[in-house]
Amino acid sequence: MRHLEFDGRYAEPILSGRKRATVRLGRRPNLEEGDEVLIHSGGYALGRAVIERVESKTVGELTDEDAVLDGFSSREELINALKTHYKYVNDDSPAHVIVFRLVERFDRPVMSSDYAYEGNNPIEIAEMALKHLDLSEEDRKLIELFLKSGSLRKAARRLGGMNKRYLIRDALRRAYEELKRRGLMGPKL
Repeated sequence: MRHLEFDGRYAEPILSGRKRATVRLGRRPNLEEGDEVLIHSGGYALGRAVIERVESKTVGELTDEDAVLDGFSSREELINALKTHYKYVNDDSPAHVIVFRLVERFDRPVMSSDYAYEGNNPIEIAEMALKHLDLSEEDRKLIELFLKSGSLRKAARRLGGMNKRYLIRDALRRAYEELKRRGLMGPKL
């Protein structure tokens, strides 16, 4: 399942239905009508949505209708918001209007970082993996670093920067899938 991530300030407009679209600049997103996505905002998975359409245009072609779907009162307000999220915004910038429909709102907040592991705590996954799995040398080192550091962020910094988080996430994901396959862990969501 794909993910659509939003700044925390957009959680309430998404949940209330005022925000039913997002405008993304740059390369066309790999989303199509009918795709199911998880909606994240402010570090939490809010629910599931279905993509209703993806329309590509330029910033200069954005309309007031696009702005209202995105939760703004006018095209001007939308463009000002885009300028807070993107370094370069001009009339020729490629823009993609992604319209979605929220089909499930989660009853309780689920931390986005935990959702990848179906509600299981990453620390528990790491401890179980070290105890029960024959991990590759690389995965073992990454998982041990994660446990020793106490957080994904701290471990990533020790690896050289926040852009290294994916290495630890991938190791945890592989470990979780194997633990699940063996019946040692399962979904908690």
